[in-house]
Amino acid sequence: MSDLPPTHERLGRPSQSPGLVRYFTLFMAVLYVALGVSLWLVPAGMLQLHETARQLLAAIFVFYGIVRFVRTYQQYFKKDRHEA
Repeated sequence: MSDLPPTHERLGRPSQSPGLVRYFTLFMAVLYVALGVSLWLVPAGMLQLHETARQLLAAIFVFYGIVRFVRTYQQYFKKDRHEA
């Protein structure tokens, strides 16, 4: 078949290149916030959404982007107090 190890072994292994992953997840968090802000600021007639639905969707994108940013920061950039 294949030379790949079983799934449970691959999932237990740390990431090979955490540098690229950490910056990509930060980029995605900023992108979600930017999408939410742009949805909030776009003129009402530009999208075929009701005003309330557009504002709710914008708020969800901004909230999700902030949550992703905080989780990414805590996971990849915050130094562990026990390591120092």
